[in-house]
Amino acid sequence: MQIKVHPAHQSNVRSCSSIERPWLDAVSNMSIAKIAVLGAGQMGNGITQVAACAGYDVTMIDIKQEFVDRGIAAIEKSLAKLVSKERMSQEDADAARGRISLSVDRADCADCDLVIEAVPEILDLKVSIFQELDALCKPETILASNTSSISISTIADSTNRPDKVIGMHFMNPVPIMKLVEIINGNKTSSETNTAVIEASATMGKTALSCNDSPGFVSNRILCPMLNEAILTLQEGVAQPEAIDGIMKLGMNHPIGPLALSDLIGLDTVLHIMNVLHEGMGDDKYAPAPLLIQMVEEGKLGRKSGQGFYSY
Repeated sequence: MQIKVHPAHQSNVRSCSSIERPWLDAVSNMSIAKIAVLGAGQMGNGITQVAACAGYDVTMIDIKQEFVDRGIAAIEKSLAKLVSKERMSQEDADAARGRISLSVDRADCADCDLVIEAVPEILDLKVSIFQELDALCKPETILASNTSSISISTIADSTNRPDKVIGMHFMNPVPIMKLVEIINGNKTSSETNTAVIEASATMGKTALSCNDSPGFVSNRILCPMLNEAILTLQEGVAQPEAIDGIMKLGMNHPIGPLALSDLIGLDTVLHIMNVLHEGMGDDKYAPAPLLIQMVEEGKLGRKSGQGFYSY
């Protein structure tokens, strides 16, 4: 079977037997002490929280003060919850909060060792931000994207430091989920990879690496399953409760695929399916018509209050 690959990813797709893994034996000389997180939304404030709890000085940056204020309020609420459940002392929570600074100016990234971008999944937006960061940050700064599907190599090629650009795909909710999917662009250095794996481990995460390819590993496998569940509903095979219940009880999934789609956001699921469909050139990745229809109707899941379930 011949697979067509979108040009943005052509240089990144290699056979399993030829994948290079130099980072496995690499030792990083890159020292990460100060981190900036761009974006104070659910992912951005979660990354900020785990980095601060791990002992890093973190600057959380967004384009409006109200976004920053909302993000730090979410962090403070999360820390208070951990204290109330005796999973963290009040002293440690206060220390973590003290390591977080807030800003609406990306120039505050200038002296950071690692910048993690967590803005909406819009290629042009990410490219413009990375070009700006490339000009602002010191030459040795690592620039990471929390993207769930956009090509790291494409982002990296917009900078003058493609060897220091990498993907750090945190899972949602960040303070709870253990995985960080590390995505190496076609020019990411082994030293950059190793430094980011070490930083992830310091944050209490397990970092697993892959090479740049449409959907990476997590969403290339997950989203077609979600799409298939939506097709199953569309075709009248079963109702949402039955579809989710069968996968939870029969396959030991902690959450059913339709409920998970609502949690992720149906617009995000559709975006990733479109990336896979275009990038792989295979109609098996075509998004379900019901998914397209629901997004057009504004039924996006939890974020809109209505998806496959009401919230």
